[in-house]
Amino acid sequence: MNRVDELVACYENLSEAGVDDLARFYAPDAFFKDPFNEVRGPAAIEHIFRHMFRQLDEPRFVVTSRFVGAPAEAGAMLLWEFHFRTRAPLPRRTMVARGATHLRFDGEGRVTLHRDYWDAAEELYAKLPLLGCLMRGLQRMARA
Repeated sequence: MNRVDELVACYENLSEAGVDDLARFYAPDAFFKDPFNEVRGPAAIEHIFRHMFRQLDEPRFVVTSRFVGAPAEAGAMLLWEFHFRTRAPLPRRTMVARGATHLRFDGEGRVTLHRDYWDAAEELYAKLPLLGCLMRGLQRMARA
């Protein structure tokens, strides 16, 4: 199993108790960015994943495709689905967000860059009760 396979297995089997295992995959100065966060270092990255488990029920990642550079240190792209259940004050419902992750690695196979790309407006906000109505209206107005 190569480093990308190990990392994918870690993401797909991640549990709240297993968040501490993430640090072994990240370089000391690893950079992480998604639509809500921009942090540096394994401790800060672990904090984001811990927060996910505190805010959502049953969060889990399913990697649907991967594209690995040659050599693997050049980087990888992961396409994924993020499945979760919302908590109060929102009505409980199961949701799926789709996105991609760009990874770069150092010579030891540790992640130096973890950049998540996903559309928070389409994948999250538009699916929420009141905000969703507003977002769908804005999308209709913006269409050509």
